[in-house]
Amino acid sequence: MPTLEIEEIMKLLPHRYPFLLVDRIVECDDEKHIVGVKNVTINEPFFQGHFPGLPVMPGVLQLEAMAQTAGILLNRIAGNPDGVPFFMGIDGARFRKVVKPGDQLRIEIDITKLRSKLARFKGRVLVNDQVASEAEMMCMIGAEDGPK
Repeated sequence: MPTLEIEEIMKLLPHRYPFLLVDRIVECDDEKHIVGVKNVTINEPFFQGHFPGLPVMPGVLQLEAMAQTAGILLNRIAGNPDGVPFFMGIDGARFRKVVKPGDQLRIEIDITKLRSKLARFKGRVLVNDQVASEAEMMCMIGAEDGPK
């Protein structure tokens, strides 16, 4: 199971600071399963306004971290490092634990259906082995001008 450092991740995703939400890939079978890591620090720009005096990572950014991690796997499966993963849909999103500065997200993704460039997957974010968020999502690999 290959691991990927940030330099390799940046070759597979178009996202950049402050919106790149995956720091490392720690597991990847290049078929249907991938695990990424995001270290949450107080320096994240969203903490300035969410919320002053009570920093909480927005749930929507946890979902984005899941989508980015899935996009890395899809680009590896497709053998297309220039493909852009586009988020297409979400079902059953649940937020179960507050994510704060100092937490490390373990982002687990399992593809449940794969057709050409389109994938459905289940994702979950864990902090200290406890589920912080989970959802079923769909994304597509497209060119820079959007999905075709």
